[in-house]
Amino acid sequence: MKILVLNCGSSSIKYKLFQMSTKKVLAQGGIEKIGMDDSFLKITLSSDEKVILKKTIQEHTAGIEFILEMLTDSKYGCLQSLNEIDAVGHRIVHGGEKFNQSVIITQEVIDKVKACVDIAPLHNPANLKGIEAISKLLPSLPQVGVFDTAFHQTMPDYAYMYALPYEFYLKYGIRRYGFHGTSHRYVSKRACDFLGLDYKNTKIITAHVGNGGSITAINNGESIDTSMGLTPVEGLMMGTRSGDVDLGVITYLMKKEELSVDDIANIINKKSGLLGVSGVSSDMRDIDNAIEEGNKRAKLALEMYCYHIKKYIGSYAAVLNGVDVLVFTGGVGENQAPLRQQICEGLSYLSIKCDTEINKMARGVEAEISTKDSKVRVVVIPTDEELMIASDTLALIK
Repeated sequence: MKILVLNCGSSSIKYKLFQMSTKKVLAQGGIEKIGMDDSFLKITLSSDEKVILKKTIQEHTAGIEFILEMLTDSKYGCLQSLNEIDAVGHRIVHGGEKFNQSVIITQEVIDKVKACVDIAPLHNPANLKGIEAISKLLPSLPQVGVFDTAFHQTMPDYAYMYALPYEFYLKYGIRRYGFHGTSHRYVSKRACDFLGLDYKNTKIITAHVGNGGSITAINNGESIDTSMGLTPVEGLMMGTRSGDVDLGVITYLMKKEELSVDDIANIINKKSGLLGVSGVSSDMRDIDNAIEEGNKRAKLALEMYCYHIKKYIGSYAAVLNGVDVLVFTGGVGENQAPLRQQICEGLSYLSIKCDTEINKMARGVEAEISTKDSKVRVVVIPTDEELMIASDTLALIK
């Protein structure tokens, strides 16, 4: 059984093709800069060599058509025919309250996803373009939607409601939804498998830390709180997103700087976070280099970044009334050993003890980085959202 996974962004398409009997990745890559003259497809070969194929791609259907063409290409492909693909799984960012699990895509599902566009205007339209493209190019293939928000639909109302007039929830669905749900679901399950624990009887905090970041409290296999809210801006300080900010600051700035709604949205989404504080970059590697060169703002940005993560972990330990497992994942969580060390040292009151040497060696691999006498087991689990999407797709089409 071969499953193609698509993750369509506003100007990009990422893909992976899985052989599900072995969970082997047969092909992977992505198209970037859709709609621009310098768009291209980057393919990762089985040897891990990267190949870049430049081609002007104006819209998503043409992009997916190019991907399908390369899957059967005599030089770069792995398929004799597109008939070998059994189904397509799509990452869909926002399902609102309409979806609490993955679903086979029907017209009714498409209509409900469209109804969520208002609260995910940057993501859901792009996700829909991927569905429409496959419907046009491979109309007989079953398609499955896997929602970033679905895993968090188990949050209790007192955790997801904002203390705003209740009418705004009734009229517009204003509440906390959370994101990265597919990643949090995958790494929490995988951590329990890795440690030999019962997923349905374990208190877990998952820290998905990267350019975007969120932390989730998981009790006995269910998300009971998560740091992102109605949009991905709430919560942690991120690469370019502000995270938690006093709303009074926003209205104050709008008045002082005569900013429009679009202006302030651009600031909190694209000009804040590590980039905004450091003035250097949103990339942690650049921040580290700047710190080595004595850049004080870069040092401040990193300290703030770590502090926010530690603060959320502490608050979720309270929400869970204890914690058994702490999971680090995401681009930064999987690869930045000093950051993990710093955070763990700040959580000694939870009797978390990090094995410094093992932690140093853990880079992009599964590893338990806590000491044997640590009361909380701390692990690094590389996320694999695409495999989770493929697994859900397989389960549904069967």
